[in-house]
Formats: sequence, C-alpha cells, structure tokens
Amino acid sequence: MDYFWLAVIVLVATTLQVGTGFGFSILATPFLLLLYEGHDAIQINVILSVVISLVMIFKIRHDIDKTLLLQLIKGSVAGIPIGMALFLMLDVRFLKILVSALILMLTLLLMLRLRIRQSKRKDLLTGGISGFLSTSLGMPGPPLLIYFSGIGMPKERMRSTILAVAIVVYSISLILQLVLYGTNKTVWFASLSSLPVLVVGTFLGQLLFRKLNQRLFTALTYAILIFTGAYLLITSI
Repeated sequence: MDYFWLAVIVLVATTLQVGTGFGFSILATPFLLLLYEGHDAIQINVILSVVISLVMIFKIRHDIDKTLLLQLIKGSVAGIPIGMALFLMLDVRFLKILVSALILMLTLLLMLRLRIRQSKRKDLLTGGISGFLSTSLGMPGPPLLIYFSGIGMPKERMRSTILAVAIVVYSISLILQLVLYGTNKTVWFASLSSLPVLVVGTFLGQLLFRKLNQRLFTALTYAILIFTGAYLLITSI
C-alpha cells in the first residue's frame, strides 16, 4: 500500500515538475513525510528531483538564461552549507513559520502586480536563499518562482532555468547529505522503484506544458506558492 501511494505522489509531482519546471518538492515533500521519516523523505525528494532535471535538461537547454543561471549558482553555493547545518539539527519550526509568512506575503504582492527590477545582487540573493532552502527543507523552488514571476520571465525560460538550477543545487545537497548524514536502503529502494512512474510523469508533464499559455502558467505559479506557504505554516503551528 505504501508503494501505491508513493507511485501516486511521484506521478503527480513529476507531471507538475516537467510541465512547469517546479513543484516536485513542493507537492511531494508534504506527502512523502506521511510515508517516511523526515530525513528519508527529503533525500528521496532530492534524488528524484535530480533525475527529473537531468532527463529534461537536454531537451530544453536552449531556453536557459545562462547569465542568470551563473549568478544563481554562485549565490546557492553560499546558501547550501548554511541550510545543511540546519538540516543536521532538524530544528526547522521557526524557519518554516518565517518562510511561509514571506511566501504568502510576496505571492499576494505579486498577485497585486508587484514587479521586481532584476539586478546581479538580487540574482545572487535569490540563489543564496534557494540553496539554503534546498538543504534545510528540500524546497529550493519558492524563491526562484517569486523572483522570476516578479521580473516577468516567460514560461519557457522560467521552466528551463529552474530545472538547470535544480541540477546543481540538488546534486550538491545530495552529496552533502550522503557524506555528513548518510543514507539507507529505504531511501534508495523508494527512489529506484519510482523510476518507471517518473518516466510516465515526464511524458504527461510535456503534454501539460504544451497546454499551458502564459496566463495559466502564471496562475498555476501563484497557486503552488500559496499552497506551499499554507502548508509550511499549518505544519509548523
């Protein structure tokens, strides 16, 4: 029965990730935590996120904003070790409350047509926050979504750039977790057994992307951000 629910979670989350470039960790992590211990759930999320990004990146590499990607990676390298320290302590209640409040507030401002002026400093800061959240909560996506939506990035470039960031951030996070915390058979059995479902989700996600126009894509982005903020807030109170 656990494998059935794991397959459902991975299928839906993969479809969303491939269709939008984000959403796997946001959707999968809350439900994986119902099936596995906290560290195991985060590691499964990280492993599958790396696989999805690697599968997709060659198909969509031409849409990546390479200059922005480099800035984001520079920032994430600084944020990842800080998040890793928090991951090892696993005392994240205050962080979840703070992050949820910021996500909900900024999403509301975006819905009210707030616009962000892009700069190298903001690129680095966004990357840093993303790296920090990748190793602490397994959720690097929200700061990228908020920033990219605020600067009005087209959906093709947004999806590709987020997936490219995910490869780097999640790979470093996984290596640090394996070295500093370790792993177990449960994590790898769940990850490997999910691969067939991941393939199906990749196909469905491509279909979803073709159906989404920019307006629907933006609406879905806001919906995912609101869900993330609400989930983090509810689970931390």
